[in-house]
Amino acid sequence: MNKLLTATAALALAAGGCAGRADSREQDMTAKPTTKPHAQREMPPLTAAEQRIIVDKGTEMPFTGKYWNTFEKGSYVCRRCGATLYRSDDKFKSTCGWPSFDDEVPGAVKRQLDTDGRRTEIVCAACGAHLGHVFLGENLTARNTRHCVNSASIVFVPASEQTSRPAKAPASQPATKSATARAIFAGGCFWGVEHCFQQVPGVISVTSGYCGGHVEKPTYKQVCTGTTGHAESVEVVFDPAKVTYEQLARLFFEIHDPTTPNRQGLDVVSQYRSAVFYLDEQQRAVVDKLIARLTGLGYKVTTEVAASGKFWPAEDYHQDYFVKHPGRGDCHVRVPRFDKPAR
Repeated sequence: MNKLLTATAALALAAGGCAGRADSREQDMTAKPTTKPHAQREMPPLTAAEQRIIVDKGTEMPFTGKYWNTFEKGSYVCRRCGATLYRSDDKFKSTCGWPSFDDEVPGAVKRQLDTDGRRTEIVCAACGAHLGHVFLGENLTARNTRHCVNSASIVFVPASEQTSRPAKAPASQPATKSATARAIFAGGCFWGVEHCFQQVPGVISVTSGYCGGHVEKPTYKQVCTGTTGHAESVEVVFDPAKVTYEQLARLFFEIHDPTTPNRQGLDVVSQYRSAVFYLDEQQRAVVDKLIARLTGLGYKVTTEVAASGKFWPAEDYHQDYFVKHPGRGDCHVRVPRFDKPAR
């Protein structure tokens, strides 16, 4: 499926952006941002062995770490700064020889392209301590995600200790207030949508994936057949104190053409449909309000508004695509639709 991009006033698609995307996606088998700990503990200085891993980004030998095969109830905090990173409920047995988690505490772990240019490194969002790497698409759990973590980078805190001695929250982040929120949007090629949201201050992470379908653990090849019902989507994790859901939703309506159903440029496929998958009634009310404003300006909005089902992260080579391929032109450019009537 070759991507034929056209530059229009409504959807300014830059040449070379997602052209020939299907072919390159199969070849780029090559990964993600998030931030803000909920709580931190005072930690002793690092040993030389710990510094080699946490600071110098080394890797401990498999099956040698303290936590690779332990499953006691509790949480895991950063060895360097004490920020809570993972819950035991998200730990699973992967037999890889390192502690494995299929989810993190929201906003606690940051993803970034490893210096090897292939893997996705994970670090503590609070202090930047090296944790390990994250892998997607292995189908080991329902979340299809594996955080492969060095035991030396984390410290286990039993559930009993959490109850009797709660961790101290940083002064800038009240422990009673959630540090992050989520939003899911579909606006054509998820490479470009992901890239646009990554530029927004207050956005912690953006993950490309699939939503709105009826098949579990869909692959890109399956989605391209049009039989799974999924739309190429992005999951945005953000700090509501820095950017609101309405600001993100408004950006969404301005970086793609919400008036063309199942389409981006000349590519007409259901996976490219415009959709907002809301997570609560407040989000739905915001989207309905924005659509009403656009309708009042003469835009015939075709965006699907539906309650979010399961969001499935896409394969690793789809993540941070424009970071990994800086030579490609972007395929989404903002058009200020809320500032002028439709032509």
